[in-house]
Amino acid sequence: MAKVYVVGANGRMGKLICELVCETDGLELAGKFDVDNIEQLDEVAPAADLVIDFSQPAALSHVVAFVRRTGAALVCGTTGLSQDDLAQIQSLGSQARVVWSSNYSIGVAVLRRLSVEAAHALKDWDIEIVETHHKMKLDAPSGTAKTIAEQVGDEVGRPILAHSMRGGTVAGTHEVHFFGTDEEITFTHRATSRRIFVAGAVECGKRLLTVEPGFYTFDDLMF
Repeated sequence: MAKVYVVGANGRMGKLICELVCETDGLELAGKFDVDNIEQLDEVAPAADLVIDFSQPAALSHVVAFVRRTGAALVCGTTGLSQDDLAQIQSLGSQARVVWSSNYSIGVAVLRRLSVEAAHALKDWDIEIVETHHKMKLDAPSGTAKTIAEQVGDEVGRPILAHSMRGGTVAGTHEVHFFGTDEEITFTHRATSRRIFVAGAVECGKRLLTVEPGFYTFDDLMF
């Protein structure tokens, strides 16, 4: 039975992750951490097999220190991270099994792949990304929109803009628009529940426990 710690356990995603871990064969919820007790990860918390972190950038140093101390596998879905933060996560791959993704939905992964493929064929078209989330989401554009923009931008050799809208309880909608002369193509992914991201993150965690230490992408583990 793999012991799992959830960081960001008081948030919407964290609560769902805790529920699914408890329902998943082979996993045991051994600890929950958030702003009120995150410092316990530094020295007090005993070793665990897996950490699933959907918290805030401020918690990253504690998570990184714990992984370095214990060698626990890490599934990180925290967004709003700086390039230095991401470099820290990647460096953990030298001693532990680590995956970071801005989005753990299989559907979004397919959206990214389709968008890059379309960009390859439509390099001269105008391309815009629009993302919509609930009004409580802190980062804008979303980490997913940034990732798509970066990958499409690399393909076409120019920056791609990502536009944000916030309102209501929208779980997450991402649209990638390709505008040509007298024609338009749009790819849309619409999430109706956060459970799709939770299911992907927990599945990534299970697969991460079966591989060698290293830094992995969502696509590495799922495709």
